Amino acid sequence: MNTDTPIERNGLPTLLMLVVLLVGSVIASPAQTFTTLTVFNDTTNSAQPNGPLVQGLDGNLYGTTVGENTSSAGGYQDRGIVFKITPAGKLTTVYTFCSQPLCADGGNPLAGLLLGTDGNFYGTTSYGTNRKNGAIFKMTPQGVLTVLYRLCLQANCQDGIDVLWPLIQDSAGNLYGAASAGGYGSCYQGCGSIFRLSPSGTLKVFHKFCETDCTDGAMPNGLIQATDGNLYGTTAIGGIGGGTVFRITTAGTLSTLYNFCAQSCTGLDIPQAGLTQAEDGNLYGTASFGGPQVPAGGIFNVSLAGAFTPIYDFCAQPSCSDGADAQSVLIQGSDGNFYGTSDSGGTSSGGTLFELTPGGTLTVLHSFPSWRHDRPGVMQATNGDFYGTTQDNVKNYYGIIFREATGLAPFIKTLPISGKVGATVAILGSSLTGTTAVKFNGAPATFTVISATEITTTVPTGATTGTVTVSAGAKTLSSDIAFQVP
Repeated sequence: MNTDTPIERNGLPTLLMLVVLLVGSVIASPAQTFTTLTVFNDTTNSAQPNGPLVQGLDGNLYGTTVGENTSSAGGYQDRGIVFKITPAGKLTTVYTFCSQPLCADGGNPLAGLLLGTDGNFYGTTSYGTNRKNGAIFKMTPQGVLTVLYRLCLQANCQDGIDVLWPLIQDSAGNLYGAASAGGYGSCYQGCGSIFRLSPSGTLKVFHKFCETDCTDGAMPNGLIQATDGNLYGTTAIGGIGGGTVFRITTAGTLSTLYNFCAQSCTGLDIPQAGLTQAEDGNLYGTASFGGPQVPAGGIFNVSLAGAFTPIYDFCAQPSCSDGADAQSVLIQGSDGNFYGTSDSGGTSSGGTLFELTPGGTLTVLHSFPSWRHDRPGVMQATNGDFYGTTQDNVKNYYGIIFREATGLAPFIKTLPISGKVGATVAILGSSLTGTTAVKFNGAPATFTVISATEITTTVPTGATTGTVTVSAGAKTLSSDIAFQVP
């Protein structure tokens, strides 16, 4: 199965021409430890993992594979699996897609998973069910899967198909997603849509791209909900030619914050990944094409008011050893730096795993062989290490899961990342059994230790926006991002 999405501009496929441009700054990698945890082989454990991975309440990491459409692995024609992997690297299949008659449960998930506030996982498939266009599903950590909505139920697939990035969830339990196709716009097979699925299973299309002249963009990438409550994302094409950064309210009103190609296409353009909101409040992302002189893409930020700033242009080093064609969502690590992957460049032309300071200094942590990434990206687990996937490589493997240890200390995550006083919050971490205190920006909270990897608590009276801390003996763990208290 070919899951690549062709990106075109002016009717012609964009080509990445790797030449040398001395721009920005890049430094050599310090001592790092890169470990291949699992090799997928399409005979016992499916193929082509999608990312980014997500950490469950049990401390393990969960993800999906697309599968290879052969009968050799992964169940019915290898239509993909949901897998669990321990931080140490033990892989277990949690669910096999197309295991129900006529593939009623769906198959070939193109995106990773969302960990919901109820502790279950939510995701999408691109194949199967009664319309053969996939579904939105819920899955328990034990592997019980329930189809919540079958995609393409609306005429001309106006509800969208081919969701390439994980869903997001609001405080009311609604799921939001961006479909890269469908929506019944003027693109081939539709230009995509933004949708909301209520907890009761009612789907509402918020926006259909390219219904008129594509000035609103086309082929949206994943969504985030920023601290102002609005949703933000990018489109890979459309706008005035090279894609857009957009904002859409939870009432469905869309506005364009930035048009790529605003500099006659001499700047960055064609973002093929969504955004992340950093500690400074700005949105950070990657563009797979463009740059001042080299069409190798780069990294940028956009303020919530729409001010666009290029941060780094790839191919700043000879032979593009720093990477090129980044198609992954950036994450901000617990140290405040940004981490991501590029699809090409590096010392072996297989892409790079990189670290970028807010000031624009890039460090190559690992150069991949000629392996295909196709949007996976990386995540940081609460043990401080980074985890990611590739989809295949030149040795005919079918993808790997890797760990990059950089020496960062353990921390905690909150689920959700915002809430009013009295709201229930789960805390994810490790070695939490000896916890003696939980505080929200200094305000003490009552709590219950569920396991070594999970604490439940409530937002206490007097809590304000800030860091959540967990004290266990002489050890204090802090949340990776500030918890927002409205």
